[in-house]
Amino acid sequence: MKQTQFFATCPKGMEGLLKIELEQLGFGDVRETVAGAYFTTDQRGAYRACLWSRLANKVFLPLGSFEAPTADALYEAARQIEWQEHLSPDGTLLVDFTGTSGAIRNTQFGAVRVKDAIVDCLRDFSGQRPSVSKKHPDLRVNARLSRGKVVLSIDLSGDSLHRRGYRTRQGAAPLKENLAAALLIRSGWPEIAENGGALIDPMCGSGTILVEAAMMATDCAPGVDRPEFGFERWLNHRNDIWLELREEALQRYRDGLKKDIPEIRGYDQDPRVIAAAQSNITQSGFDDLVRVTCKPLRAFVKPTHKQLKTGLMITNPPYGERLGEVEELKGLYRLLGDKCREELVGWQAAVFTGNPELGKHMGLRARKKYKLFNGALPSELLLIDVNETQFVNAPPPEVPTEPELSPGAQMLANRLKKNRKQLAKWVKRDGIQCYRLYDADMPEYSAAVDIYGDPDNGGYVHVQEYAAPKSVDEKKASQRFEEIEAAVPAALNVDSEHVSFKQRRRNRGRDQYERQSEQRYPLIAVKEGDATVMVNLWEYLDTGLFLDHRPVRRMIGEMAQGKRFLNLFCYTATATVHAALGGANSSVSVDMSKTYLRWAEKNFQANNISSHKHELVQADCLTWLNECRQGFDVIMLDPPSFSNSKRMEGVLDVQRDHVAMVKRCMDLLLPGGTLVFSNNLRSFKLDDEALDEYQIENISSKTLDPDFQRNKRIHQCWLIRH
Repeated sequence: MKQTQFFATCPKGMEGLLKIELEQLGFGDVRETVAGAYFTTDQRGAYRACLWSRLANKVFLPLGSFEAPTADALYEAARQIEWQEHLSPDGTLLVDFTGTSGAIRNTQFGAVRVKDAIVDCLRDFSGQRPSVSKKHPDLRVNARLSRGKVVLSIDLSGDSLHRRGYRTRQGAAPLKENLAAALLIRSGWPEIAENGGALIDPMCGSGTILVEAAMMATDCAPGVDRPEFGFERWLNHRNDIWLELREEALQRYRDGLKKDIPEIRGYDQDPRVIAAAQSNITQSGFDDLVRVTCKPLRAFVKPTHKQLKTGLMITNPPYGERLGEVEELKGLYRLLGDKCREELVGWQAAVFTGNPELGKHMGLRARKKYKLFNGALPSELLLIDVNETQFVNAPPPEVPTEPELSPGAQMLANRLKKNRKQLAKWVKRDGIQCYRLYDADMPEYSAAVDIYGDPDNGGYVHVQEYAAPKSVDEKKASQRFEEIEAAVPAALNVDSEHVSFKQRRRNRGRDQYERQSEQRYPLIAVKEGDATVMVNLWEYLDTGLFLDHRPVRRMIGEMAQGKRFLNLFCYTATATVHAALGGANSSVSVDMSKTYLRWAEKNFQANNISSHKHELVQADCLTWLNECRQGFDVIMLDPPSFSNSKRMEGVLDVQRDHVAMVKRCMDLLLPGGTLVFSNNLRSFKLDDEALDEYQIENISSKTLDPDFQRNKRIHQCWLIRH
């Protein structure tokens, strides 16, 4: 292709940056306009623009500009282009149409008229007609109507160029990749990185700024991993040119990785968002270079593993559109400014906000402000030199007036703090993330309080109030529940949104496993030893992880190496996860609930456990057990106390049925094997006489960690061998 004029689009406010970028890519006659820039190059240059532009949304090859006062005039103008030069008659087509006029009031109508013109042209040329395809068309055409004139172009980019291909998960208010790149360029990150400066985002969300920063630091072309560009199915595509350009980009990336890569760190208080960020970072290939940590802003300190004298702190904090009202966010911006003054003197700071008034609460004077758009929202990028000359007196802090706790709630809060202090050494020594903090220690506040993660660092609290006996006045019971709701967040200094409150009642059969909430909640990843376990603190009565069985799961992991493991009534198969990570050769996990087996699959996926070696079976456990003809080295039998599910034949009563279940399990146990039998029926009595042919060891007391020592009847557990 000879030298011709192309057009690159971009978000409003980025036109000047795009012009500079296109000039740096070596293109001539670059002319900035609204939401884009014209530039002149050849086919190789157009491919380079698609591959290397960090800021553009689209790259168009204009075919013609026409007056279109009527719909028929639009059709005739489009019909005059020789479309056979661009699309095979048996190919596929998609037309994007923007703009309206008095004659063309609907973009869909405009797109249909252009499509008709292209189809008729190719049918007249060859007797065949192309078809429309909304996904992966061979040719994507753009028609832009403005002031009665339409410009028809070939869309060389296909999907918007801001979609690099690495972002598979995102938070509540994600930045588009090209906007993140614009913020980094405006903040001077390329020069800071070149000089060895670090980058930190203390509220990183799903990590888009971090990945874009890593791309710039390693000279990685933003389009190098995109699955497809629009030009790859175009009739005039030169694949030899494209492959040469891509290999050149890959070599530049390999060379970039050999340089000293600056430190790139991100933090966020929400573990779900951090999980999304880590997924995106891994997908981008930068998991060795970019690190993210779950940590709230109040706990932020500059990393100390090596000296970081200079760098860029860049972040996109909430501004009233997504995480709360403006008044509630003033303290967050004030805290951000405090952290800059305490930790980052000598650094550059860049804060992107949709509410510049909030920026004034940081107490830092901006040396430069850039107006940009986050979608349709006018926003500002504040650039700050973090040094004493730029410190200003922030607006006086607004001290929140927290409701005073009642005497009873204060008493409960004190007990929670005391328990947490008593368990702190054990929690730290053994790396415990999930544990029971309180279990009806005070009879008038009869509830279980469980910790999932560190409440000081974005963790969660799960509260189950045991139903009050009928002798307790209903009004009094309601008041006590309100006092629990007040005491828990206050005592543990945790956001109320991170606390799940439930009321537990005596349940029979399937009731215990039914949904408790109509709202859907994402699973939260927590650690138990080497295992990652997915929990849900809101939707069901139980969370997916029985905390009292922690030592039992640990024991099974130690017993399982090289063994074949059977997990009956497996629930979410957390014991199987420990067995697999402990080196079990294979396993079978059986449960009647499809819901919990799907949950078990997610536990397997979170730990990279093969579903070929570790089988999940949906079946009535008693029926499956009686029909099983396999042998196992280790068997976990942890039946419910009672079940009358419609999917079961008959009714399960653990006291009545345990002898038959144990004996059948022993039939399947290979020589030298062990059955781990457990249940949580407090009145349960093992029938020693009926089972006297086996070696039975009661290990109940050994399977209670410090958090359950106060409740020694939480479960019973035996090891049974031949």
